Amino acid sequence: MEDSRQYLDPEVLNKLTGLELQARLIVEGYVSGLHKSPYHGFSVEFAEHREYVPGDDLRYVDWKVFGKTDRYYLKQYEEETNFACHLLLDTSESMQYRSEGAAVSKLDYARYVAASLAYLITQQQDAVGLTTFDSEITNFLQPSSQPSHLKRLLHLMEEAPAQGETSLGSIFHSVAERTKQRGLVIIISDLFDDLETLLLGLKHLKHCRHDVSLLQVIDPAEQDFPFDEPTLFHGLEISADQMVDPRSLKDAYHREFDGFLKEVRSHCRNLQMEYTLLRTDMPLDVALASYLNSRMHRNSRI
Repeated sequence: MEDSRQYLDPEVLNKLTGLELQARLIVEGYVSGLHKSPYHGFSVEFAEHREYVPGDDLRYVDWKVFGKTDRYYLKQYEEETNFACHLLLDTSESMQYRSEGAAVSKLDYARYVAASLAYLITQQQDAVGLTTFDSEITNFLQPSSQPSHLKRLLHLMEEAPAQGETSLGSIFHSVAERTKQRGLVIIISDLFDDLETLLLGLKHLKHCRHDVSLLQVIDPAEQDFPFDEPTLFHGLEISADQMVDPRSLKDAYHREFDGFLKEVRSHCRNLQMEYTLLRTDMPLDVALASYLNSRMHRNSRI
């Protein structure tokens, strides 16, 4: 157990080569610390119910669930419940940020999480697909459960460079239009974009009856702002560098950043979407458990 769990440390993991190996070691380390199946929260709960959408046939409403929750859920049948997960990985330039004390960049950490989830899903013989994007979609791979598909998916994920600006809203609209099979959409991004357009894109995915989860990846320095001396800050997605005295703006920065995180969480809650904040200094088992436990708890409330 001890040997496998050491690879849950991003710094240790970063010394290994190959995303497929890294994903397998993360999952093995995570599973070794569990006393029950890590797969709850994917197809098990998704296969049983979905929320009512205006126009659905009321004959399929689960009235027992309604009696417990005062919310409408529809029973689904076997032909409706083929599980498919769509991983959306942000590879825009802001994702390459890595502060001085961080073991890995946001993109590397996001790759670890995405690869681990893809590995978990295919281990239970369900289908997973991948979209990588910056201001445009750079790769779009339809879901499949074949082992060869996982290798291709991980290769595309590993090779996708961090470049370009972020355009989350337009990406979500495009994915909603391309993805005809309803499924679980997991967005892995720092979410550094205009919140209004981001929200419209999320609503489009929700309108298409997807079950949407947001995993927001940030560097510790972005939240903690540990700078004290005059510092030159480099723009990643804009061509601007600026020398500032961090002490003069630390309080204002914390208010703005904390307000941004709270607003994102609030929008997700209003849209009934899962939201998980991941810092790149979190062990990978903590990251996976934070998300999967959230899904399990939601299922237990239904």
